[in-house]
Amino acid sequence: MQRWIWLTSLTCSWLLVSACGDSDATTEASTDSDATAATTDATAGSSGSTAGTSDGSSGSSDSDSSDATTVGTTATTTATGPTDPSDPSDPTDPSGPTDPSDPTTDGTATTTDGEYTPGYLHTDGADIVDHQGNPVRLTGLNWFGFETDTFAPHGLWARPLPAVLDQIDNLGFNVLRVPISNQLLEDGVTPNGIDFGQNPGLMGMSGVELLDHFIAEAGARGLKVILDQHRPDAFAQSELWYTPQLSEDEWIADWEALTMRYLGDTTVIGADLHNEPHGPATWGTGDPGTDWRMAAEKAGDAILAINPEWLIIVEGIEQHNGNNYWWGGNLRGAAAAPVTLAVPNQLVYSPHEYPNSVYGQPWFNAPDYPQNLAGLWHDTWGYLAEDGVAPVLIGEFGTHYQDPKDLQWADALAQYILAHDLSFTFWCLNPNSGDTGGILLDDWQTVHDGKMAWLGPLLAPKLP
Repeated sequence: MQRWIWLTSLTCSWLLVSACGDSDATTEASTDSDATAATTDATAGSSGSTAGTSDGSSGSSDSDSSDATTVGTTATTTATGPTDPSDPSDPTDPSGPTDPSDPTTDGTATTTDGEYTPGYLHTDGADIVDHQGNPVRLTGLNWFGFETDTFAPHGLWARPLPAVLDQIDNLGFNVLRVPISNQLLEDGVTPNGIDFGQNPGLMGMSGVELLDHFIAEAGARGLKVILDQHRPDAFAQSELWYTPQLSEDEWIADWEALTMRYLGDTTVIGADLHNEPHGPATWGTGDPGTDWRMAAEKAGDAILAINPEWLIIVEGIEQHNGNNYWWGGNLRGAAAAPVTLAVPNQLVYSPHEYPNSVYGQPWFNAPDYPQNLAGLWHDTWGYLAEDGVAPVLIGEFGTHYQDPKDLQWADALAQYILAHDLSFTFWCLNPNSGDTGGILLDDWQTVHDGKMAWLGPLLAPKLP
């Protein structure tokens, strides 16, 4: 079928973007289910992480699955994959929607003299920098829900949206990673699980209209937003960036649509291209059906052709050259095969990192634990920052903050973040994450004091 997405730019012109294919994607590769109904007593949840074990099996735990710590291998179904990138029928980099030299255009991403736009971010070696080149750090939270079948941030059944955003702001976080699904962009998607008595202004909004409103409210408080393509539909995570129901072309087209929609809105600073590539995902192999690096370059270049000032956030994979790690956490391949984008100084690598309580990885039982962690992190993803290759943003890490090994891991990770000036988005705000719980307790209001005592010293100032 065809799906139609209404877009608007800052020029107040309306565009109609068509993406052919059925976006009601069900994925072939998931042991998790994030489709919890949002009720006032909803408690199911998970971290959004998954564990690559020493024998290649996986522990499943996406964003709100109540049995998130179940361990097992994922089922693999052959999907209709991307074709040879040299094929002229494949999607090419789109021409920019506006001409920066056109004085009638005010939705452009850069100024006419080539300077960076205030509010957007860029990179310089291992640093993320503002438009004047000053180093900054992203220190934020994940707030999930848009990617589930509520098509709305979770917790709005308990509190007004402005009150939650005010609390996030007051706690000192400066960015939100917002998981979404491609299904959210479809016409007719209706948010639910919202107490409209406390959120009367949200009544009647579509999913993407609510996303617009969320971004506007975050921006009004000086919070930045990273959009995270967390899953193809509202029900399951996918191993690869495409599925039998969501082609690579559609995945890229959706990113182009989102980039165009928020062109010129400096609240939205980047795109986390695909959450936790794993299973058959490879790095640098040249196989267009599995090579995540190749796909990330295609999608990243398509986005940068529209807005050359978005950060392109690229996660790792699960397995590389016999080394297994958390889903999305293995960036060893980037040493020999780094991501190369058409626009320089916009690439950020983003591993996911979890503790023993999420899955008992072998390194948690090493005789030199937790002293072994810094070396493991360096070899798996930290070298990118330590060696000045590119910035690292830890896109997910979290814990219930109870297991003794978790507490050792938490202390070691905090030291590593500070030692190397790393950015991060903590998993998560939501208390209904089964693997980790959240910054908030089950009432969606009380702060977990232990977690904030741990994270507080890691927080950076508001972003310009």
